[in-house]
Amino acid sequence: MAESDFMALPGFYKALFLYIEPISTISPALMVWIYPGAKWFYHELIPSSASALPLEPKSSMAILQLTNCYFLLGLISSLVFRAIRDALPHDPASQERILGAAFVALALADVSRCISTSGLWCIVVTFLGLPKELQYNLAAWNPMTHGNISIVVVLLSVRIAWFLGIGRTRYYYGKRSQTKLAKKS
Repeated sequence: MAESDFMALPGFYKALFLYIEPISTISPALMVWIYPGAKWFYHELIPSSASALPLEPKSSMAILQLTNCYFLLGLISSLVFRAIRDALPHDPASQERILGAAFVALALADVSRCISTSGLWCIVVTFLGLPKELQYNLAAWNPMTHGNISIVVVLLSVRIAWFLGIGRTRYYYGKRSQTKLAKKS
């Protein structure tokens, strides 16, 4: 497919949402399933120098279910976005409308994931769930903490920028209000 076939998701947005985000959400699932495992994932949620203790079966099950959700989000971003591109190659308004619905769902997941992990609101809650000595010590954060706070802030910000039409042409969102303004003039 040519670059122009996915006009609703150009350049940086395409790279981020079609490649980088799916890899970043599928990778934790693979790491839990293959190596280093659920115990590692669980103990990385809050940075600590304490040695990792074995997990109770309930904790292992919860981690496996959580990483299955990560895997699902990665597959949806990767496979569904490609299906939108391939099925509607010359219909950017339809591409944008479907992508927008997915981005709303993903933005809500960005916000709610932070609420459920301990964060905007989700991000504030995750931040507040950190021990006080870690909250403002970003250098002490591990990759998991940055993934749950820093990366989620970036992804949510880019989703908002996409809706605002920053760095791209708008084909659906924002067009109705422009049409109404033109009729009033």
